[in-house]
Amino acid sequence: MVYLVRWQEEEVPRFCQRISKMNRKRVNEMGLATFKGGVHPYEGKELSENQPIEVLMPKGELVYPVSQHIGAPAKPLVKKGDQVLVGQKIAEAGGFVSAHVICSVSGTVKAIEPRRMANGNMVNSIVVDNDGEYKTVEGMGADRDPSSLSKDEILNIVKEAGIVGLGGAGFPTHVKLAPKDPSKIDYVIVNGAECEPYLTSDYRLMLEEPEKIIGGLKVILQLFDHAKGIIGIENNKPEAIAKLTELVKDEPKIEVCPLKTKYPQGGERTLIYAVTGRKVNSSMLPADVGCIVDNVDTVLSIYMAVCKTTPLLRKIITVTGDAIANPKNFNVRLGTCYQELIDEAGGFKTEPEKVISGGPMMGQALFDVTIPVSKTSSALTCLSKDQVAEMESTACIRCGRCVAACPENLVPQKMMRAAKRHDLEMFQKLNGMECVECGSCSWGCPARIQLTQAFREMRAAVRAGAKKA
Repeated sequence: MVYLVRWQEEEVPRFCQRISKMNRKRVNEMGLATFKGGVHPYEGKELSENQPIEVLMPKGELVYPVSQHIGAPAKPLVKKGDQVLVGQKIAEAGGFVSAHVICSVSGTVKAIEPRRMANGNMVNSIVVDNDGEYKTVEGMGADRDPSSLSKDEILNIVKEAGIVGLGGAGFPTHVKLAPKDPSKIDYVIVNGAECEPYLTSDYRLMLEEPEKIIGGLKVILQLFDHAKGIIGIENNKPEAIAKLTELVKDEPKIEVCPLKTKYPQGGERTLIYAVTGRKVNSSMLPADVGCIVDNVDTVLSIYMAVCKTTPLLRKIITVTGDAIANPKNFNVRLGTCYQELIDEAGGFKTEPEKVISGGPMMGQALFDVTIPVSKTSSALTCLSKDQVAEMESTACIRCGRCVAACPENLVPQKMMRAAKRHDLEMFQKLNGMECVECGSCSWGCPARIQLTQAFREMRAAVRAGAKKA
């Protein structure tokens, strides 16, 4: 495995003056904020990190699943044969925790039918024939002064824009930005860690559109009277750290926090701990410890919605891996077929053994690439070898590497014993529900035991049992 570190010690003082005041337990010898545990998988970012974001316009039909977020499915507002416009709401939130679906092209509704998503589920979807004209709803793209807006108006704009967590979780952003007691929010943390191997879409956004990210953060800070904005970036992205640090040098309420490059540094809990020293468990929300965390693309999307009257229409997708001819980063309309992204990246230079929606640590392996880009899509990682399938598990040697790697301070070895017996009670006693399914334990296991898969199944079984009760 290769661990790439491009941060030079002499550069640390420029960007870490405030970090040096932090609790030394979460600052490593180079003055970088971090957490206990984690692993250092091969990064693979060199394949696409120097590829500027290219706009890819869709060619075929667009597919909009009504469930591309956490919470209740959205309810279709259109029917077969309807004409739709760019920026038009075609499905409305189906509950408090839900999100609108916005059309990203103009054309005709072809069907409303189940279509497959990256997770393998068949989801009711609105299918639109793209007319190629991209006619927009009235007023879209108009400049708007955020300082003239009330907090409720900002929240409503974010809701109407259909914005969810674009780092992969898909939690409706307007709900996240409306905690029970806004006065107790001390930190708004922008997640620019991008610790998942191979992914470079957030990095390119920080290089190419940093002003919009900062603009979006300022909009969020309008909602919280006592909050400070912190942009957390791993130290394998020195250019992004330098650029954003320069842009916020005169912003008293915003600073950049360099983070040690380590997986899963970008996990919500680990990021909060690295930046603030505060701990979050499975029974808590970040707001319970005075924090709001949003991905850089989510923050940029808030800027576009509030300041540019533009709803969430697109995703930035990294198409990468050693099986792809020309790894690239794309600005692509929601609903576009994954196959179009592969074609635009030159197709496969060698037949891949594995194609993953996302990265290799937390992504989902695909058996079909005729699925749509959704709000939670982040990458297509195409690998010539399926190393996981080639692995043969052996008996646990009790080396303790899984314990050292776990960012949640769990004991995967004991949890695996409970999983083999399907002992849900013991699994919960071992705090198994605190597992974030990051894959660090599986990656570090010399016996090649698929710990994470077992824990995912156990957690699902516990939740299913709780529902029945």
